[in-house]
Amino acid sequence: MTFCICAVSLKDCCELQKSTMGIKGLQGFVARVCPDACRTVDLKEMAEKHRIDHPDVLPVIVVDAMSCVRRWYTPESWVCGGQWREYLAVLEDFIETFKAAGIELVFYFDGVVEEKKRDEWIKRRQQNNREIANLFQFIKAHRKQPGREMFVLPSALPTFTRFALKALGQKTVCTLQEADFEVAAYGLQHNCMGILGQDSDYLIYNTSPYFSIEKLCLDRLVTVMYSREDLCRVLGLSMKHLPLFACLLGNDVVPENLLEGFWHKCLVTCSSRNRSYNRRTSIILAVANYISKIPCSYSSLKHLEGMLPLGSDNTLLHRGMESYLLPGQQSPWIPPDARNFKMSSGQEGTAMCRDKEIFQLAKEHHIQSENYAIFNILSNGELECSNSLEDDCDTEIPGQALIYRPARQHIYSVLLESEKDGACPLVKEWFVYCGNTLEQPELIQPLQPPIPGGTPNLKTLWFAKGPDVEKQRYSTFLACFHLQDAMEELQALEAPVAAFCCLLTYLMMQVSSLSLEDLNAFVALILCLRGKSAAELATLQLVQVDPRAVHLGAVLVRGLTTLLMANSACGFPFSMDDLMPWKVFDGKLFQEKYQKSHRSCSLEELLEGNESLYTPFQNLKALICKACALKKRTIQSRPRGNGFITETHQRELNPRFQQTHRSSLVSPYHNQMRGNLWRNPQPQGRRYRSGHSDQRRRFQVPPW
Repeated sequence: MTFCICAVSLKDCCELQKSTMGIKGLQGFVARVCPDACRTVDLKEMAEKHRIDHPDVLPVIVVDAMSCVRRWYTPESWVCGGQWREYLAVLEDFIETFKAAGIELVFYFDGVVEEKKRDEWIKRRQQNNREIANLFQFIKAHRKQPGREMFVLPSALPTFTRFALKALGQKTVCTLQEADFEVAAYGLQHNCMGILGQDSDYLIYNTSPYFSIEKLCLDRLVTVMYSREDLCRVLGLSMKHLPLFACLLGNDVVPENLLEGFWHKCLVTCSSRNRSYNRRTSIILAVANYISKIPCSYSSLKHLEGMLPLGSDNTLLHRGMESYLLPGQQSPWIPPDARNFKMSSGQEGTAMCRDKEIFQLAKEHHIQSENYAIFNILSNGELECSNSLEDDCDTEIPGQALIYRPARQHIYSVLLESEKDGACPLVKEWFVYCGNTLEQPELIQPLQPPIPGGTPNLKTLWFAKGPDVEKQRYSTFLACFHLQDAMEELQALEAPVAAFCCLLTYLMMQVSSLSLEDLNAFVALILCLRGKSAAELATLQLVQVDPRAVHLGAVLVRGLTTLLMANSACGFPFSMDDLMPWKVFDGKLFQEKYQKSHRSCSLEELLEGNESLYTPFQNLKALICKACALKKRTIQSRPRGNGFITETHQRELNPRFQQTHRSSLVSPYHNQMRGNLWRNPQPQGRRYRSGHSDQRRRFQVPPW
């Protein structure tokens, strides 16, 4: 497979990238002004040289995964919710290519959004909102996916990429602090062959060589290596100057608006200014010229801090420079006794969770990419969720952030109920949805899930063993979605199908606009997906793209991340692998099923003529409809034809599609949701024994 990314638009470079992009304009400056610093290299040759120089260790490249995700997603379809099996095959091919060259990969993912980056994170989310709105306008106008120039990552792609790489046997690390700092530190400490990513901060750190993911041609393992030494030569600086150089250009610590006056002084006094350069290039050269003429000393740094309008935060420059010093490194600008060693976030002394054993296990699982969001909640009681492909003009479907909030409130309760002397602390949420300005976090009250006798102790869920505890884990998980009454039926299903049914039932109960046609499409999806290869799914062609199905696909995939969170909190009643989208979802296949279902096609057509799926289809529908009926939710027929509501919502469908329950329902959702979406305490679920073979006969699903 060819994987050659040598022409990426500016928009592609900016949208939904990792939380830091380094120093504005520096990467472009290097390409334009310092061509000698951009060396085309053969990674296979470099690996061989590394083996000769270091015969006792494998050549290792540490990968800044968040810089790479959008380059890895090469499936043709991206708007329908994700081509997850195709994407998994791309990742596997990427890994195998490096493996064949004898190169080991270590992948790093951002595990936190640091407070100093919050404003920038919010700006990017707001920009992404505008891009997604334009995307839906295009789909509604043209009924197709736009070109790559409007590309937006499928919802939750970075999250599931982390688990995909781990499932493919790769060392995958989720960070406790700035990802680029941990990447650079790992490269230095382990004498790595290089760093693969796209962040100009790697030009500043004194660490392993920096390779470009944008310029990587996978089939030949050729890319561009950016040389710090050549950059320094052009700038007239040495490596020890680079951290100060970065700070005086503006970075994640030192904002550019504080530097305008300083830049003006540098431009005025720089005699070598070339008038053919743009302003940013001139600033870069002028700042380098200024730095080259001052002594490398702490007193020079203090003098600079006095020149800048830092206000009350007069250590800003100091902290910015120190952020580039890796463990064991020293700087002539900062004496050892003046250093404030970089601390990782989520320190035990300030954590929301006071139990050392629980906190330590959550931290280990976080670093090893074995749980989802738990450490963020237990460490600082804060959680964020980026943009999803949701149509803000569709008022019938609430934002996924609101749809899953009741489940998250129960998950928070499971995690935090025993803290603070029984008073459950509020959780700060930074979730993107229509109407949320993100000016401040929303404070969310944890709510106990409806479990007879109360929520089990977290230590019991995480550390205890035995069949009774396994049952507790499963029932607590289901209670987070108010599905404890369906425990026996769900346990009788194979795990991925059970998890999918749990999620689908929750959605049908929570969103009143979801119809029988939507349910048919989702159930047909999971039954028809099994056995289909990535290659087979890639050949599937859509006549048109339905915008509502795009929205529903994103909502469903975000729901899978809620399952991951609940599973992590409840002690893993499911294998995390059973909750992955490539097990239960494919964007194009869902579009096909959705459109056929809303055109009232026959069951034979919906299930691709596979008669062995008829009974499982009816059984899964019956399970979901029964669970909904217990909560007084009746799923009504509402065919939309080619994307438009038909005049008669209750027209007769194919008899195989008839819903047996027709009672009226007042759903907790009417267009926009407000507050706690569980209107009244639900009936306590009766105690069930674990599933038996007779239950498997009742809800037959072909082997997974």
